[in-house]
Amino acid sequence: MKVYGVIGWKNSGKTGLMERLIAEIRARGLSVSSIKHAHHAFDIDQPGKDSFRHRQAGAGEVLLASARRWVLMHENENEEEPPLAALLARLSPVDLVLVEGYKRDAHPKIEAHRAATGQPLIAPDDPTVRAVASETVQGLAAMGWHGAAFDLNDAAGIADFILSDLGFRAT
Repeated sequence: MKVYGVIGWKNSGKTGLMERLIAEIRARGLSVSSIKHAHHAFDIDQPGKDSFRHRQAGAGEVLLASARRWVLMHENENEEEPPLAALLARLSPVDLVLVEGYKRDAHPKIEAHRAATGQPLIAPDDPTVRAVASETVQGLAAMGWHGAAFDLNDAAGIADFILSDLGFRAT
């Protein structure tokens, strides 16, 4: 499986870019999965539901299944947060895994950037960042970025870049 990341500071447009890229790449006939890193505690389960009650009772893993989907919830009770490689190994094979977050890992990435956040670019100091997607492409050189740059909403152009960077043939 090939892996490509989308990184950026909070409110930089990462999730919207991920959504547009997944849809664009799927429309080209490739299979895509995603991994999203969360820096905070989260829960996809609902208090009072049976699966929640199973976890509350102490189950280390709860697999919830239906005819439409299944999800495995694993409690990291006394464990470190798993590295990206361990999570990738749990996924079913696909053509491409898009990763939101994990900015310190070694896979190739594109940085989503919005000037309104007031945050500096990550890209100039990170050789794994191959391009920047921003609503203010013209201002990137002044921020120290002289590489590939795209409008944040140019999903087709960004998808072309990512797929080419990973060695996929044009579709």
